[in-house]
Amino acid sequence: MSERKIKIVNGTVITPYRMIKNGSVLITNGVITAINDADITAADAIAIDARGQYIAPGFIDIHVHGGGGHDFMDGSVAGFLKIAETHAHYGTTAMVPTTLTSDKGSLLDTLEVYEKAHRLNNVGSRFLGMHIEGPYFSLKQRGAQDARYIRDPDPAEYMEILEASSSIVRWSAAPEKAGAIQFGRVLRDRGILASVAHTDAVYDDMIEAFENGYTLATHLYSAMSGVSRRNAFRYGGAVESAFLIDEMDVEIIADGKHLPAELLKLVYKIKGPDRTALITDAMRAAAMPSGKSVLGSLHDGTEVLVEDGVAKMPDRKAFAGSVATANQLVHNMVDMADIPLIDAVRMATATPARIMGLGSQMGGIAVGKQADIVIFDKHINIHTTMVGGSVVYQREQTTWKETI
Repeated sequence: MSERKIKIVNGTVITPYRMIKNGSVLITNGVITAINDADITAADAIAIDARGQYIAPGFIDIHVHGGGGHDFMDGSVAGFLKIAETHAHYGTTAMVPTTLTSDKGSLLDTLEVYEKAHRLNNVGSRFLGMHIEGPYFSLKQRGAQDARYIRDPDPAEYMEILEASSSIVRWSAAPEKAGAIQFGRVLRDRGILASVAHTDAVYDDMIEAFENGYTLATHLYSAMSGVSRRNAFRYGGAVESAFLIDEMDVEIIADGKHLPAELLKLVYKIKGPDRTALITDAMRAAAMPSGKSVLGSLHDGTEVLVEDGVAKMPDRKAFAGSVATANQLVHNMVDMADIPLIDAVRMATATPARIMGLGSQMGGIAVGKQADIVIFDKHINIHTTMVGGSVVYQREQTTWKETI
């Protein structure tokens, strides 16, 4: 069987540590096999001309609920695939589909649908496994999560869910809930990422959580306690704790709405690009027109209003979700937080890959890694998305030619 070779030429290659102007990348059978600061000589390779644009690793979204009019909780294989296809148009080459707080039956159904969709996933972003967000949350910090389903961790329930599916790679919970520390240990022992979320925890809770497996803070600042006063004494909350625990990773919704520029800058200053992952946390209305939408499943979700580039509760008193795409996250970090493009790209690629334990396989343009690559312009408009060496999206005609 002959080798399939593709080379991308005439672009600025973004590696985790430098930019290579007028660089080129060679891909052989879906894997990066060479990087150069000039054209690569490769017989029989198909050439893609980047036309002076950026050649970067594909974006990895480790927290996303939907897009293109679909939600992972809809229970539809076609919906899963449409979400993967939609976000590939905006540079996402890998994603962790995420649930919302629900009853046990809905979670089990969603996991079953995921496994069917995963086998058919060849039209867009890769699926990396499921993220269960909830239902073990603080009522006070529930945000747009449905209060009907919020409860304490129940070993009988979560063990049944864990035994039912090997596709769970991440689970978010509030560590101050009764039984949450033991839950964190169970997840850690199974190699599942435990994440702090929708929590009213104070510093002591967070330290204990970190010691027992909770190594990531889900959408930092959003639905998360800050400094509070209890019995006249002040306590550091989950936000301050995530900053103080050097080894704790954080993720942020850099949609330009959930966090203002000054908080994006603060997170970058304290945690840095190697501990901060950019996430969309996008719901079904991502890449859709403004107006009414539904957060969660169509049959049991919450009606929301999409306006001003964000989903809001109907009374407009709180956000209900993000409608961001991955390229917007990178653009906002550069434009709003004034950080270097190379760091913004790292926060959307190498860092989430490392958090999910996949850093050796993806998240960077390096020899031996999967050829998940995006080509974008100076405004982070995506022109080409490639997954495993196959083009899954092209915004406009790219110059292809057979090399001689």
